[in-house]
Amino acid sequence: MMRLSYEAQPRYCDNCGAYVTSDFRRVYGDGDGVAHRCRDCDTAVRIQQGSAAGRDVRTPDPQENPGRHGNIAGRWSE
Repeated sequence: MMRLSYEAQPRYCDNCGAYVTSDFRRVYGDGDGVAHRCRDCDTAVRIQQGSAAGRDVRTPDPQENPGRHGNIAGRWSE
């Protein structure tokens, strides 16, 4: 199977649809260059723990726990 470069991979967060750079996808995304979460829909702590790579992390998800981890004025609420 031929792997595409990170530049050819989807440029948007798989969760919220926000634009993510190829550098973000390369560093924090999964092995295929896909960002499952980004800074617009998740916290830096969770991203560093692997949420952008699609891993389950122990830190509470701000979308499921409003008001936690910098969710200012319901930024992630529906």
